[in-house]
Amino acid sequence: MNLKDFIRSIPDYPKKGILFRDITTLIKDENAFSETINQIIERSKKLRFNKIAAIESRGFVFASAVSYILKKPFIMLRKKNKLPSEVHSVDFELEYGTATIEVHKDSIGKDDNVLVIDDLIATGGTAEAAAKLVEISGGNVSGFIFVINLFDLNGSDNLQKKGYKVENLIEFPGH
Repeated sequence: MNLKDFIRSIPDYPKKGILFRDITTLIKDENAFSETINQIIERSKKLRFNKIAAIESRGFVFASAVSYILKKPFIMLRKKNKLPSEVHSVDFELEYGTATIEVHKDSIGKDDNVLVIDDLIATGGTAEAAAKLVEISGGNVSGFIFVINLFDLNGSDNLQKKGYKVENLIEFPGH
């Protein structure tokens, strides 16, 4: 099954000049979604981890299913002011703006090995912020798995240059 066939491309969303890669067409197909989860699990076998984290919100879709199947704790990396208890926060740049993500201070412990899953990597700003959250919490980033890599925006390459292990299921140009 070619997962690329299930990704819809939407020009000029969320702003002019962006070609948005939409995963809703992938997750609404039970076979494509199941194959995506299976591929993430297969790639995760290369990594040593005891927790799975995901970046809000589309990363939750994939990571929660993987977490359930692998019986690993699931950690939510959320947008600012969405978590009710004490948090660590990291500000970062997006391709089309700025944002903050947070994690509960008690979600990741010293020496936890965390696999980070998200739907897409573009410039890598969100993923780098996720890594910082894991690390300031005392954990180690075991690696990243992305469903989509926008290869010409170099986010995946930048993470690898910083020493992180990165797996991508499919690739598209960013524009």
